[in-house]
Amino acid sequence: MEQLLRNFFLFLSKNKTLTKLAKKYGLRFGAARFVAGESIALATDVIKDLNQKDLDVTIDYLGEFVDNEKEANEMADNSILAIEAIGKEKLQSQLSLKMTSMGLDISDDVVMKNMKRILEAAEKHNVFVTIDMEDYSRCGKTIEIFKELKKEYDNVGTVIQAYLYRTVDDIKDLNQYNPNLRLVKGAYKESPEVAFPEKKDVDDNFKKIIEMHLLNGNYTAVATHDDAMIEYTKELVKKHKISNEQFEFQMLYGIRPERQLELVKEGYRMRVYVPYGNDWYGYFMRRLAERPANVAFVLKGMLKK
Repeated sequence: MEQLLRNFFLFLSKNKTLTKLAKKYGLRFGAARFVAGESIALATDVIKDLNQKDLDVTIDYLGEFVDNEKEANEMADNSILAIEAIGKEKLQSQLSLKMTSMGLDISDDVVMKNMKRILEAAEKHNVFVTIDMEDYSRCGKTIEIFKELKKEYDNVGTVIQAYLYRTVDDIKDLNQYNPNLRLVKGAYKESPEVAFPEKKDVDDNFKKIIEMHLLNGNYTAVATHDDAMIEYTKELVKKHKISNEQFEFQMLYGIRPERQLELVKEGYRMRVYVPYGNDWYGYFMRRLAERPANVAFVLKGMLKK
């Protein structure tokens, strides 16, 4: 049943008609739990509240199905506005973005032009930028563009997904760039030809790449809500005497907030992924796909209204 629900919500996440309707009708049906409003002003208020609790943040202006240069440029403009807000308000926040929203599916010229102006603005305001990883069809291209950008900019990282067979080789290949990487299990529906279909294999690979990246001496963001992975990381860094300054835990806004605060109290750096904007539908559907408990929460909220 859990796998059926996951597949159902992942299918819905790619529906362009429902995406347009969601933009029109705003944050309803429980999405506000996972999305910090539709404007940078609302998101800034959320970040300030999280920072006061000693939680760091990475902010993401949501956008999907960008298929023309004008819209890609507008998405980049909004990312720069977010960077400027971080600098102006002195927020403890980084920026995350998807390269499809910057023009990845349009042309190399569009995406590189937008990424460079974002990274230049980020350098000016001392903001780190993480390139989110998307589905397998865009994985290789995303990594290649990241490599090109890393030659010119220090303030950029990317994401590596444990459920892909190629991941261990990617970790080895990227080590020469001393990259700051966010390590995740992966949230897209992929073919068993390119991704581990069994949870145990994904978990084992996740542990493997956490160890590889940390022992390579690179900064590691372990993005997980799984207590087993959190405990594994704690034991690993203790065993190898790795400083708490070399890694952090990351979780999504609205998911396990109590656990986030517990990790801060234990002395670990905890970063919350905070999305905002009116193009929230695809992101919301993937959050429902990840955990059945999220579906129960949303249904409960709807019944209260």
